[in-house]
Amino acid sequence: MGRNGTSAGFTLIELMIVVAIIGIIAAIAYPNYTDYVDRARRSDATGALMGLSAAMERHYAANSSYEGAGAGGADTGAPSIYPDEAPLDGNQKYYDLTIQAADGDSFTLRATPKGVQASDGILELDSTGVRRWDQDNSGGFSAAENTWES
Repeated sequence: MGRNGTSAGFTLIELMIVVAIIGIIAAIAYPNYTDYVDRARRSDATGALMGLSAAMERHYAANSSYEGAGAGGADTGAPSIYPDEAPLDGNQKYYDLTIQAADGDSFTLRATPKGVQASDGILELDSTGVRRWDQDNSGGFSAAENTWES
Protein backbone atom coordinates (compact mmCIF):
# COMPACT_ATOMS: atom_id res chain seq x y z
CA MET A 1 0.00 0.00 0.00
CA GLY A 2 1.16 3.49 -0.85
CA ARG A 3 0.66 6.59 1.19
CA ASN A 4 -2.88 7.48 2.14
CA GLY A 5 -4.00 3.84 1.84
CA THR A 6 -3.91 3.65 -2.00
CA SER A 7 -2.09 0.93 -3.86
CA ALA A 8 0.58 1.82 -6.42
CA GLY A 9 0.44 0.40 -9.95
CA PHE A 10 -1.65 0.42 -13.09
CA THR A 11 -5.36 -0.12 -13.32
CA LEU A 12 -6.86 -2.59 -15.74
CA ILE A 13 -8.25 0.26 -17.84
CA GLU A 14 -4.79 1.83 -18.18
CA LEU A 15 -3.31 -1.49 -19.28
CA MET A 16 -6.12 -2.01 -21.82
CA ILE A 17 -5.46 1.46 -23.29
CA VAL A 18 -1.74 0.66 -23.66
CA VAL A 19 -2.54 -2.68 -25.36
CA ALA A 20 -4.97 -0.92 -27.74
CA ILE A 21 -2.36 1.69 -28.66
CA ILE A 22 0.25 -1.01 -29.32
CA GLY A 23 -2.26 -2.88 -31.48
CA ILE A 24 -3.01 0.21 -33.56
CA ILE A 25 0.70 0.94 -34.08
CA ALA A 26 1.34 -2.69 -35.09
CA ALA A 27 -1.60 -2.64 -37.53
CA ILE A 28 -0.05 0.36 -39.28
CA ALA A 29 3.60 -0.74 -39.12
CA TYR A 30 3.32 -4.38 -40.25
CA PRO A 31 1.95 -3.72 -43.76
CA ASN A 32 4.62 -1.06 -44.29
CA TYR A 33 7.29 -3.52 -43.20
CA THR A 34 6.09 -6.31 -45.51
CA ASP A 35 5.89 -3.85 -48.42
CA TYR A 36 9.47 -2.79 -47.71
CA VAL A 37 10.65 -6.43 -47.65
CA ASP A 38 8.89 -7.15 -50.98
CA ARG A 39 10.49 -4.07 -52.58
CA ALA A 40 13.94 -5.10 -51.29
CA ARG A 41 13.56 -8.60 -52.78
CA ARG A 42 12.33 -7.11 -56.07
CA SER A 43 15.35 -4.79 -56.08
CA ASP A 44 17.64 -7.82 -55.69
CA ALA A 45 15.93 -9.42 -58.69
CA THR A 46 16.28 -6.32 -60.86
CA GLY A 47 19.96 -6.16 -59.97
CA ALA A 48 20.33 -9.82 -60.90
CA LEU A 49 18.59 -9.19 -64.24
CA MET A 50 21.05 -6.36 -64.94
CA GLY A 51 23.91 -8.72 -64.09
CA LEU A 52 22.50 -11.40 -66.39
CA SER A 53 22.13 -8.76 -69.11
CA ALA A 54 25.82 -7.88 -68.74
CA ALA A 55 26.69 -11.58 -68.95
CA MET A 56 24.62 -11.80 -72.16
CA GLU A 57 26.61 -8.89 -73.61
CA ARG A 58 29.88 -10.65 -72.74
CA HIS A 59 28.52 -13.81 -74.38
CA TYR A 60 27.67 -11.77 -77.49
CA ALA A 61 31.16 -10.23 -77.58
CA ALA A 62 32.72 -13.69 -77.48
CA ASN A 63 30.28 -15.42 -79.88
CA SER A 64 28.81 -12.66 -82.09
CA SER A 65 25.39 -13.91 -81.06
CA TYR A 66 23.16 -14.13 -77.98
CA GLU A 67 22.28 -17.71 -78.90
CA GLY A 68 23.60 -20.58 -76.81
CA ALA A 69 23.77 -18.75 -73.45
CA GLY A 70 21.29 -21.16 -71.83
CA ALA A 71 22.11 -24.32 -69.94
CA GLY A 72 23.52 -26.97 -72.24
CA GLY A 73 23.94 -24.42 -75.03
CA ALA A 74 20.20 -23.81 -75.35
CA ASP A 75 18.81 -20.47 -76.49
CA THR A 76 16.17 -20.31 -73.74
CA GLY A 77 15.71 -21.54 -70.17
CA ALA A 78 18.12 -21.33 -67.26
CA PRO A 79 21.29 -19.42 -68.08
CA SER A 80 24.64 -21.20 -68.12
CA ILE A 81 26.58 -17.93 -68.05
CA TYR A 82 25.09 -16.56 -64.81
CA PRO A 83 23.35 -17.87 -61.66
CA ASP A 84 19.74 -18.92 -62.26
CA GLU A 85 18.24 -17.64 -58.97
CA ALA A 86 18.08 -14.34 -57.10
CA PRO A 87 19.22 -13.01 -54.77
CA LEU A 88 22.69 -14.15 -55.73
CA ASP A 89 23.84 -14.48 -52.12
CA GLY A 90 22.12 -16.13 -49.18
CA ASN A 91 20.24 -19.39 -48.92
CA GLN A 92 16.67 -18.24 -49.55
CA LYS A 93 15.91 -17.57 -53.23
CA TYR A 94 12.85 -15.55 -54.27
CA TYR A 95 13.21 -15.37 -58.08
CA ASP A 96 14.13 -17.76 -60.89
CA LEU A 97 16.19 -16.15 -63.66
CA THR A 98 15.62 -17.39 -67.21
CA ILE A 99 16.40 -16.49 -70.78
CA GLN A 100 12.97 -16.16 -72.42
CA ALA A 101 14.27 -15.58 -75.93
CA ALA A 102 17.69 -15.23 -77.57
CA ASP A 103 18.73 -14.99 -81.18
CA GLY A 104 21.63 -13.49 -83.07
CA ASP A 105 20.70 -9.90 -82.31
CA SER A 106 18.40 -9.72 -79.27
CA PHE A 107 17.37 -11.32 -76.00
CA THR A 108 14.65 -11.18 -73.35
CA LEU A 109 15.41 -12.08 -69.74
CA ARG A 110 12.88 -12.84 -67.01
CA ALA A 111 12.82 -13.02 -63.21
CA THR A 112 9.88 -15.13 -62.03
CA PRO A 113 8.95 -14.73 -58.36
CA LYS A 114 8.54 -17.83 -56.22
CA GLY A 115 7.76 -18.78 -52.64
CA VAL A 116 6.55 -15.92 -50.45
CA GLN A 117 7.32 -13.49 -53.30
CA ALA A 118 5.15 -15.38 -55.85
CA SER A 119 2.36 -12.80 -55.95
CA ASP A 120 4.71 -9.94 -56.84
CA GLY A 121 4.59 -10.36 -60.64
CA ILE A 122 7.28 -11.24 -63.16
CA LEU A 123 10.09 -8.87 -64.16
CA GLU A 124 11.57 -8.67 -67.65
CA LEU A 125 14.50 -6.96 -69.32
CA ASP A 126 15.28 -7.08 -73.02
CA SER A 127 18.36 -6.28 -75.08
CA THR A 128 17.08 -2.79 -75.91
CA GLY A 129 16.87 -1.92 -72.21
CA VAL A 130 13.07 -2.09 -71.94
CA ARG A 131 12.05 -3.05 -68.40
CA ARG A 132 8.71 -4.60 -67.60
CA TRP A 133 7.04 -5.54 -64.31
CA ASP A 134 3.69 -7.32 -64.15
CA GLN A 135 2.51 -5.27 -61.16
CA ASP A 136 -0.99 -6.71 -61.10
CA ASN A 137 0.36 -10.28 -61.48
CA SER A 138 -1.95 -10.92 -64.44
CA GLY A 139 0.60 -12.96 -66.38
CA GLY A 140 1.09 -10.29 -69.04
CA PHE A 141 2.28 -6.73 -69.44
CA SER A 142 0.05 -3.74 -70.07
CA ALA A 143 1.39 -0.47 -71.49
CA ALA A 144 1.53 0.97 -67.96
CA GLU A 145 3.78 -1.88 -66.82
CA ASN A 146 6.82 -0.94 -68.91
CA THR A 147 8.84 0.04 -65.87
CA TRP A 148 10.28 -1.50 -62.73
CA GLU A 149 8.98 1.40 -60.63
CA SER A 150 5.84 1.01 -58.54
